[in-house]
This record gives sequence, C-alpha cells and structure tokens, in this order.
Amino acid sequence: MKTGSPNGWRLGADEANTLARGQHGDPFSVLGPHVVGDGLVLRALIPGAERLEARADHAGWRVMLDRLHADGVFEGLIPGAAPHDAYRLFAANADGDWVVEDPFRFGPVLGPLDDHLLVEGAHRRLFDKLGAHPMPHEGRDGVFFAVWAPNARRVSVVGDFNAWDGRRHPMRKRVDSGVWELFAPGLSEGAVYKYEILPRRGDVPLPLKADPFGFAAELRPSTASVVARIDRFVWTDQDFRARARATDPRRAPMSILEVHLSSWRRGADGAFLTYDAIADSLVPYAVDMGFTHLELMPVNEHPLDDSWGYQPIGLFAPTRRFGDPAGFARLIDRAHNAGLAVIMDWVPAHFPVDPHGLAHFDGEALYEYADPRKGFHPDWNTAIYDFGRREVVNFLLANALYWLEVFHIDALRVDAVASMLYLDYSREAGQWTANAQGGRENREAEGFLKALNVLTHGLGPGGVTIAEESTSWPGVTLPVHVGGLGFDLKWNMGWMNDTLDYMSLDPIHRKYHHDKLTFGLMYAFSENFVLPLSHDEVVHGKGTVLSRMPGDVWRQFAGVRAYYGFMWGYPGKTLLFMGQEFAQRREWNFAAELDWGLLADPAHAGVQATVRDLNALHRRIPALHARDCEGEGFRWIVVDDAQQSVAAWLRFGGADAPPVAVVCNFTPEPRFGYRLGLPHAGRWREIFNSDATSYGGSGLGNLGAIAAEDAPSHGFEASAEITLPPLSTVYFLFDPVPNRLS
Repeated sequence: MKTGSPNGWRLGADEANTLARGQHGDPFSVLGPHVVGDGLVLRALIPGAERLEARADHAGWRVMLDRLHADGVFEGLIPGAAPHDAYRLFAANADGDWVVEDPFRFGPVLGPLDDHLLVEGAHRRLFDKLGAHPMPHEGRDGVFFAVWAPNARRVSVVGDFNAWDGRRHPMRKRVDSGVWELFAPGLSEGAVYKYEILPRRGDVPLPLKADPFGFAAELRPSTASVVARIDRFVWTDQDFRARARATDPRRAPMSILEVHLSSWRRGADGAFLTYDAIADSLVPYAVDMGFTHLELMPVNEHPLDDSWGYQPIGLFAPTRRFGDPAGFARLIDRAHNAGLAVIMDWVPAHFPVDPHGLAHFDGEALYEYADPRKGFHPDWNTAIYDFGRREVVNFLLANALYWLEVFHIDALRVDAVASMLYLDYSREAGQWTANAQGGRENREAEGFLKALNVLTHGLGPGGVTIAEESTSWPGVTLPVHVGGLGFDLKWNMGWMNDTLDYMSLDPIHRKYHHDKLTFGLMYAFSENFVLPLSHDEVVHGKGTVLSRMPGDVWRQFAGVRAYYGFMWGYPGKTLLFMGQEFAQRREWNFAAELDWGLLADPAHAGVQATVRDLNALHRRIPALHARDCEGEGFRWIVVDDAQQSVAAWLRFGGADAPPVAVVCNFTPEPRFGYRLGLPHAGRWREIFNSDATSYGGSGLGNLGAIAAEDAPSHGFEASAEITLPPLSTVYFLFDPVPNRLS
C-alpha cells in the first residue's frame, strides 16, 4: 500500500487521462487502495461504468467513488478503512450493473529471490513462477499471471473475462527482473488469455502475445493461451520410472518407433484422435511389435497441421489438437505401464516469427539474437534463441526440466543441433559473424547444450538426451567434464545416408560401392549412436525405404527385409519412422493416416513380422544390444567380399553372453557352401533369416543351425559352410547348450 498525506491525494487530470488511455507504466502506484492518514484512498479503472461503489462487507464500510474521467476512472477517500480490508466494486451504467473483483487490492506473489534467480539464469523450475497458475492468494481464489517483458512500458492480461481490454488488468512490473505479475481474483482453470504489451517506443500496443509459459493453448486457428493445472495429473508409473532410473541407456535395448500423432491414425471422418484414443491404438501396437521406445514428434503447440511440428510456438503446451494437457499425461502414463519409454522431440534451435509468438516479444529482440546474422534462420524463416542471454537459457533449461519432471518424459531428442553449433550454418560468406576467437563455432550455444546435459543428468539415471547432430563435431556424447557436449546418444546420419544410397543401387552395381556398407565401422564407436530411418527419409521426393529398393516387387520387399536385418545386427540403437515397419510405399501425407490397409498384402505383413521378430531378438539377446556403444562388442568376419556383396561380423554381449554372427548377402544370387570363419567350433543356431517363407521369402536357409568345425578361416580358429539366401540377412547364435535361449 502506498502512503501519503491526507492533503493532495487527488489524482491529476493528466494522470487520469493516461490511465484511461491504457498508457500508464505503473498502474499499481495509482490504482487500488493506498493509505492516506488514518484511512484509504481508493482508485479504480472500470471502462463503461458511470457509477461505482466500493463495499467492504466484513469491515462494514461502503462508499460511492467520484468519477474523474468519462472512460471510467474513479476515486474516493474512505476514512477509517484498513489497508487489507477485502472489498468489491459495484459498477453501473444505463444498461445495467455488475460486480468487479479489483485485482489492485492484492499484493505481489513473487519475491526478491525470484528476481535474483531469474536474472542470474538459475531458476530451474521457472515454470512454477511464470505463466498462469490457479491458486489462492490473500484469501481469494484466482489466477496468478507472470511474464518476462523487461523492455515493455505496460503489460496487461486480456481475455474474454475483461472483453480483451488492456486497460482493465494491467500488471505490476518487478523492476529488478523485468517480470510483470498480476493476481486476477475470480478466474479459474480454462480461462483464455493473452498479453497486451505496450512497447518502450510508441503508443500502439503490439499484436497480442500468447504466454511463453502457457501450459495449454486454444485449438488452431485460434492462438490464445489457456489457464491449465499441471499439478493434478494422476500417475501410476512409479515402477516403470524406478526401473528406468536404474538403466544405462547405452547398454539397454532401444528400438524406437518414431510417431507423428496426427497422421498415425485418424477417426472415421478423418478427424484427429484424442490423446486417449491414440493411446488405445498406439500403445498396444508398439508393444505387440516389440519396440522399447516411442519417439513423439514435437507435441508442443505449433501453428500448422501440414507440418512435422518443428515450428513450436508454445514450448510448454502440449498441442490442443488431441486434447488437454491431462490427456497427454495419460498417454505417457499408459505407455509407461505397458513398458514403453517415451522420447519427445525437443526444439531449442529456432522458433517461428508468428506475431503471437516470441519474436520481438516486448517490442525488441528479447528471446532472439538482435543481430539477424545470428538471430535468424534463412532456411526456415525462423528466429534463433539468444544462447548468450542468461534469462533465455534459463527459459529453455526450465522447459527441458518441465517435460522430464511434470510429464514424465524419459528422453529428449534435441532437434537440429548442428544449426545451433555453427554460426555459418546455411549461410554464405558475409551473412554470418565470427565468434570472439574468429571461428565459426557458436560458443554460447555450445555452453547451453552442455548446461542442458549437466542439468538432465543431474536428475540421476533416466534423464536421457539424444542429439540430432549432422556434422562431425567432436565429443557429442562425451561427458561434459572431459570436454564433450554430454549427450547420451547421437543420430548416425552418415550411416543412414551411406546405407540407403547403397540399398538404392541395382545389386549388379553394389560391388563397386561396398565401402558404403563398411565405412561406418571406422567411426561406429567414436560416439554412442542411434541408427535413424526417420521422418526425414519419407518426404521431399525421397520416397520410402521400400520405394528406394531396385528391382521387381519381390526383390524390393526382400531388400527391405535384408536391410532391416542388417540394421538390427549393426552396432547402435535403432529407429524407424511409423509405417516403415510394414513397408509403406507412399511418402508421408500429413492429411491422412498411415496406409494400414497394406497389411492385408502378405508382402507388407511379412515386413511387419520381420521387424517384430528383430525387436524380440534385440530385446532378448544381449549380444544384439548390450555393447552397442563399445568397440569390444564388434568384430568383422567378412569385410572385403565386395565381389559377392557379402558382409559378415560378430556381435558380443559380454563374458556370459553367447556371440551372434550376422551375415548379409545383398545380391539376388544365393550363395551355397559359403565358408564363414567363427570364433568357436560347435552348434550355431540360425535365429533369424530374412528370407523365411513366413516373411514372404523363398525359404532358403540352413535348416535351423550350422555346425562349425576346427577349420581356420577369416582369422578365426573355426569355420562353417553356410547357405546365404538371395537378398538376405541371417543371424547365427552360438549355442553350446541346445535351446538355452530358445
């Protein structure tokens, strides 16, 4: 409460006019109750009111306020009133009367520590303070709003509750931090709102802004934020979370199904499913297929349906397309209870410049770099976060923590890491500015990524991060304390490009490009890799995995099955974009669900069965996952048989785990009596054959097992003659004790 003398308490005409025009920079210094002598002077701005009475029923006083301005500025002196008397305002005009809860009678919610932590960039749970929070305050239920806009002259909360009039709920500025706050009594969950911001220069408010910390949003094309509770989700995944925290992701099975929720399945009328309906179909399907992880493409609110979702405009809001935040939480909970971990695509690399978003949020570059050579992506027409500003880094780190802690997300796949790390990313000479050392590296972004990984790993095992990093930046998955970026895993883009190029060749030409199969092992253990056949490979005219395969239909499907066998037998975690597990032929279409009807075709069903069985082997047999990231888990058997397009290697899972031999024949010619070196004489069981008739193959194979004899070959003490089916991959498990792993 502001105190003053009983004399001179009257508001001047100029200040009343400034209030009425919505241009007062500090309305709390004028409006609401202020101590004057032994009473209060009470001022209010109620546009449209012709009469205004203040009533404090419990304190036993009421007073008619004087109208100072035709646009609804009122003032009155109340002798004997106490500073904390609870009152209401009763307004009237020729059309009727109404009651107003005065937000200006409530004190601040935030404190000096909040200001300090925000300015220092150390307020990790910033989402507990900024945004819109239903809560009681000073004896009244309502919603507390807080937003960072340090360059603004005025910030107001607007919505249906105040006719979108920025004069009615202007906010209190916390000068030390640039945060504006307001407690709005009587509001509750579901209220729709935005911020009206008057910039430092000019008298015209900016286009209305959605809340950067909005926990929910309206359904597009509407763009307002929605007040939502995030503290009342009912979780039943405690056992799953405990197991996840005890798991090393590098040594555990990881087979990922990447999912775009709006085109996974659609309703009968083509409408989007709800989060609950998605869970009904997606969770049991992924479990039946043997995947260990679901990777959800950005679920943040974003403007366009016809997109992957990588233009997030509500970094704290699950998209309203499929329901409310509680529905998204139920989807995660159901996945966990079915044994599925959930990876979420996370996009700190850029943000769209839609007028209701973060771009020039308070009239000036705030979240983005001011210099467009650093702050604008020419490829994507988006802005780039200012990784050198502590408050912005704090915003992003708090957001990462939000998804991991509030929504129980198991891992974050960080999109477009290379675009953050290089100042000259997709820029010509003269379009970028060097760092302080004259280099092209964005050291501020590097520091942000290291801070991200220190934070997430500080949560203990279970806070997993995965980088989509398309260059050879050193040490992406090395710990921060030894100079790395600190990610757990990195997408292996080189493997993906090389092997898809190889598989698209006519088999007669593959012998001239054998290095595309083998070169990846030169660097396979330089990082901890995920092998991604992602959404990027089913758009922009690239076709799909199936459509890349040369030859007739039989050879195309055989090629897909052989390639997947190669992929699951290769060191690294695996990822498939939805639909590729049953060999969808057409490219991704945002407007329709996957072509589920293809599964009526035995060839497509055969590919699906192949992936299902590969996932089962991947989970069950340690040699196929336990040492994915360790060179000791791999050894070549046949690396140089380019003439026959054959490659073979061993996978090891540790001292007590029997090894697996993986053998690939990438020509349509069967190989009979092919001599294969092996580390042990004895029985090697054929546990996978992509040419099996149950998958749609020719049924050529090794009758369930081979017998290795003491005949040296390929640098090993034992060997066996095997049959290699056409366009196939075959796995052999050393089985000295028959049926030990059947």
